[in-house]
Amino acid sequence: MSSAAQSHASLVEFGQQHVTKGLGRIVEAVITKGEGSYVTLGDGRQLLDFTCGIGVTNLGHCHPKISKAAAEQCMNLVHGQCSIAFHGPYLELIQKLLPMMPDPSLDSFFFWNSGSEAVEAAIKMARTVTGRQNIINMQGAYHGRTFGAMAVTKSKTIYSEGFHPLMPGVFTLPFPYWHQLGLPADTPSSKLSEMCLNQLSLLLAQASAPRDTAAIIVETVLGEGGYVPAPPEFLKGLREICDKHGILLIIDEVQCGYGRTGKNYAIEYSGVRPDIMISAKGLANGFPLSAVISRKELTDKLKPGSMGGTYAGNAVACAAAVAAADVMKEEKILENVNARSKELFDALNALRTNPKVAPAILDVRGQGLMVAVEFASPVGTGPFDTFRNPSVPEKLASKVAKKCVEKGLLILTTSVYEVIRFIPALNISKEDLAKGCKIFAEAVEEVVREG
Repeated sequence: MSSAAQSHASLVEFGQQHVTKGLGRIVEAVITKGEGSYVTLGDGRQLLDFTCGIGVTNLGHCHPKISKAAAEQCMNLVHGQCSIAFHGPYLELIQKLLPMMPDPSLDSFFFWNSGSEAVEAAIKMARTVTGRQNIINMQGAYHGRTFGAMAVTKSKTIYSEGFHPLMPGVFTLPFPYWHQLGLPADTPSSKLSEMCLNQLSLLLAQASAPRDTAAIIVETVLGEGGYVPAPPEFLKGLREICDKHGILLIIDEVQCGYGRTGKNYAIEYSGVRPDIMISAKGLANGFPLSAVISRKELTDKLKPGSMGGTYAGNAVACAAAVAAADVMKEEKILENVNARSKELFDALNALRTNPKVAPAILDVRGQGLMVAVEFASPVGTGPFDTFRNPSVPEKLASKVAKKCVEKGLLILTTSVYEVIRFIPALNISKEDLAKGCKIFAEAVEEVVREG
């Protein structure tokens, strides 16, 4: 073993000893460099990255324009606290984002550090503005791990197990996802939507009266729950019910927003107007930044000091985000997303028709470059999961992801089902996308063959 490899191994061992066990990793390694669609590990391996730090480095690792903007800002102003004064990058970022909003009513901005914090702020805002307590969330939703966000997260119990009692006043609605509803994958989205909207009417009649309900919070594309796009008719139905009862509609675009689905924000596909929209992850391409966006008539009801945070809207992160907004436009990122998306779906659907693996694949779904493959399972989520298939290997998704790493591709699983998610850089090249798809197809074939 080389001295460099030994040094890397000792660093990994040190991390395993001293980094809290509450953090999980998909590779036991140290990332030493990121460039474009690739990361380099301390043992010398270079991997094609289809994770983007879970949808964060959407314009590639260390994009030169964005990194330069951040470096230059570091030599001017690093920390201009938002409760003391405005700073330039904060205001410039608002100027860049205003034309990108899915509805012109979204004209009031508060920047924080993470998606989870933005969810907390949105819940606070909804309760304050409406004078109501209750929040309706979605089955399978992921909104974060801080206390309020954890209470509206229903994708996996690992995020809240052992931390109860959680924030009260949360009521969960079925999301129009065929597997959760026990219906075939080809069930029309209109039927799934009708079922869930009917359940919402029942929820408002049986559990949380409209006069007690502050907001409905929904991811436009279910993230950690399995990369399931919300049907436009479902989102429109939510909007109608919210308008009828004076309930605020919070649209969480932390993972699916900012170009990821081929639009600036995924809610544009439905034409639905958010009352509050949350953006984060790719906003500053790796620098910690989130946005809580609403309309001035609502945010004017907030008392000064009710929002804030030591690092909220950090100047360096905002400067990086300004550069990221420029890159989105200058490099025609949305055009690339839509072109690469077609190629990705073509490759995955071709794999789905491969007789060697077809019985193991239940679904290929998503929008833009937020795409998932759901595999069958011999055990499912339990004895009442109607989609169990005893002929396929157990833990297919995690086995395929591990095999991909061995072949040079970083990729993630997600949800309580056997799902792998594709989150490549939005500016990924045609060649690198094809390379990743080839590795994935080989990995699936090998895992199914090995059983």
